Amino acid sequence: MSALNRSIEDIRAEFPGLSDGWASLDGAAGTQVPTAVIEGITAALRDGMANVHGPFAASERSTAIVEEARCAVADLVNGVPEGVVLGPNMTTLTFHIADALSAGWSEGDEIVVTSLDHDANIRPWVIAAGRAGATVRWAEFDPETGELPAQRFDEAIGERTKLVAVTAASNAIGSRPDVRAVADRAHAAGALIYVDGVHATPHVSTDMRALGADFYVFSTYKLFGPHAGALVADPALLERVRPAKLAPAADEVPDRFERGTPAFELLAGITAAVDWLAGLSDAGGSRRERLLAALAAVEAYLAGLLREALVGLAGIECVRVLPAPARRTSTLSFVVESHTPLAVAEHLAQRRVSVWNGDNYAYELMSRFGLQDSGGAVRASLVLYNTAADVQRLLDAVSELE
Repeated sequence: MSALNRSIEDIRAEFPGLSDGWASLDGAAGTQVPTAVIEGITAALRDGMANVHGPFAASERSTAIVEEARCAVADLVNGVPEGVVLGPNMTTLTFHIADALSAGWSEGDEIVVTSLDHDANIRPWVIAAGRAGATVRWAEFDPETGELPAQRFDEAIGERTKLVAVTAASNAIGSRPDVRAVADRAHAAGALIYVDGVHATPHVSTDMRALGADFYVFSTYKLFGPHAGALVADPALLERVRPAKLAPAADEVPDRFERGTPAFELLAGITAAVDWLAGLSDAGGSRRERLLAALAAVEAYLAGLLREALVGLAGIECVRVLPAPARRTSTLSFVVESHTPLAVAEHLAQRRVSVWNGDNYAYELMSRFGLQDSGGAVRASLVLYNTAADVQRLLDAVSELE
């Protein structure tokens, strides 16, 4: 099995944001960043930048930053640089591509969304379908198990289906659907599949081709990187899509999908974050191969922490953990009897434990669990820099509410 090349304590020491002593269990909302990423962003700002494709040094530096970021993202998810669209975050990119794709939809066409997804992979498609007169169909997850069986798509997908949107991992309960099985069903009907990889990408190795994803999208600030995002697709597919853009803006793929001047320093941070992840493994080979080894080790480490958290919470009588299948990431949501999720989060904050509460934009999921009116749930999300001590602090603080 692959192993990390340094201890978790050594890794933690690379994160200045952890020096405040809090147990940071809020990674699903955004991770802290290592010094290497901070230095990558700082170097870009210090060395000087300009807009791209100019015949002078500052512009050449920006052009190189963009190209390097595309290559880094492609290596991370097994795409190609020519198919990497860079942007501010997954939500913005998804609204943008939904606007472009829906221009070809008409009344009677159908799109499929799921109740497991973050609203950023639901609402843009629902809005776009409404504008085009298309019908929205739902694939429902099972609130008893937290699973989203691929068979749930059999009735939702039909001969008029244009697109299926599905998450690679729930940001609320961690469930990881069988995306490949869903993609096969979508492709058999002639539909595209759009995969939200925001929550999966920091926890497991990603191969968008093996998943069958036509579009794979994620945000790098959930991945020890800066506040930015990327959408990855086959360049030939992007060639068929015509987004709204300014008349003088580049018409080539992928540039025509990127509105306005990007934050070049943050794109430098994307490359730094991917390189930092690859550097967690001593495996040889390409950056892609080193990333696969490193993320396999990350997944194994986090599985152990998740087991500790689940066993500990199961032993607290007043706690109910929302169900999720065995195939999941290290994120869980729970409710505490006689306490609102906000009150629990505030109590944990007094103990210097960071968690989120509410629906966490898993709006439909919390509705299916019947929790929207009572304030949603408390979410603890474990990432690489978390430790058994962090988990114990969570358990101790929750136990005080019994």
